Amino acid sequence: EVQLVASGGGLVQAGGSLRLSCAASGFTFDDYVVGWWRQAPGKEREGVLCISSSTGSTYYADSVKGRFTIPSDNAKNTAYLQMNSLKPEDTAVYYCAASRGYYCSARPVFYEYDYWSQGTQVTVSS
Repeated sequence: EVQLVASGGGLVQAGGSLRLSCAASGFTFDDYVVGWWRQAPGKEREGVLCISSSTGSTYYADSVKGRFTIPSDNAKNTAYLQMNSLKPEDTAVYYCAASRGYYCSARPVFYEYDYWSQGTQVTVSS
């Protein structure tokens, strides 16, 4: 059974850091595009970052460039999202997702992704 489980959310002060984890079972991330998404209250789900191990393709939303990264120590079955210099506007429920495609879209759309995790809440206080 294919499953993604996201964890690591929590409450952090502005300027702080968090690392989210996404554990996969039933497949390995090597063969998939991995995306991180978030949804704030009253807003649409937003793709914030994407990486393809097979092609090196990446995508970073302007709002997170220079602050969010996917660490290079990703294990085959676990992906991470390192979030630094967090801002109150980063407050959202975060999801990881996997796509059978090879490249990250310049304009991410949720239906490109085949598997989704449950959400993990990130709250940044000012």
